Amino acid sequence: MKVTGPSGPTSTSSARPSQAAGGFSLSQTGGSAPASATTAAASTAGPAGLSALMALQGVESATERRKRSIRRGRGLLDRLDELKLAMLGGENDTEALERLSRSLREERPEDAPEDQNNGLRGLLDQIDLRAAVELAKAEARRGAP
Repeated sequence: MKVTGPSGPTSTSSARPSQAAGGFSLSQTGGSAPASATTAAASTAGPAGLSALMALQGVESATERRKRSIRRGRGLLDRLDELKLAMLGGENDTEALERLSRSLREERPEDAPEDQNNGLRGLLDQIDLRAAVELAKAEARRGAP
């Protein structure tokens, strides 16, 4: 076939066999069978490929876990600062305590065994402990007459 312009394709000579340099030729009779076999193979591999891709996207790398842990720790420190400022200013600290409680209840990313950053883990444990102590002290103040 030869494309000659806007009029579309034109057939040049259908009597001659398709040959490329080197002696490779395509048969005219069985040309559609390999294409249908390829299509069938692609259609069965599609869902498996999609589920594998989805599984890979669900895997969180060590760097992503570390970033989420740091973000959570910084958020807790911010809530502790808000509580400190509310207490020093003589304001009602119940809103700051509620925000601190919500931040502490956030899921902490699990440390993978291959993570070797024990210093970060220890620091995050201390931040969690400090937040829990402040919440316990506030609860004790509420219960005292």
